[in-house]
Amino acid sequence: MEIITPNTQDNQRKVSEEELLNAIRTIMLAIGEDPEREGLKDTPARIARMYQEIFRGYKAERKPAITTFTNSAHTSEMVFDSGDYYSMCEHHMLPFFGKYYFAYIPNPDGRILGISKVARVVSYCAARLQLQEKLCREVIEMLSEALDGSAAGFAIVMKGKHLCKSMRGIRNDGDMTVSYFTGCFKEDGQLRNEFFDMVKMQ
Repeated sequence: MEIITPNTQDNQRKVSEEELLNAIRTIMLAIGEDPEREGLKDTPARIARMYQEIFRGYKAERKPAITTFTNSAHTSEMVFDSGDYYSMCEHHMLPFFGKYYFAYIPNPDGRILGISKVARVVSYCAARLQLQEKLCREVIEMLSEALDGSAAGFAIVMKGKHLCKSMRGIRNDGDMTVSYFTGCFKEDGQLRNEFFDMVKMQ
């Protein structure tokens, strides 16, 4: 069974299950553990299965289909959504997780998003080694592409707790907030404030 397919042009070699299991066993040895002791014998296989799940964002076939609909009401009002996300920091491969707050202004003569798809896109983009800043951009870019770039603007705020700061290094509060705006949200301060007011209400 092939576990990981690198998505860069320079590294297309697929990694076998046994290679991955051996790599995990090597790490366990390096930190001073015995991968053959009772309690750890099945841990490499469990980690391999976990990697399949939490790094599904590297698999093109897992990319969510983003349903859009004709904007039959010709609305140009703000559409707001929020939810949870979980990701892995690309610097230390430790989790960061928190809440996202998303909004967009539809084109009155264009299309609108199936709002449940926002959470699916966030989940897919988060299922990679990530930076919180990059994650915000990738979510907006994927949703904007689904609307053929016709939306008047997008806004996203992601609040995250980073275990790479909380449980190692400075061992301090790992909270971090990142925002990203396009179009009218970037140009109109009053509209941004309206969005931030909605974030505060959640």
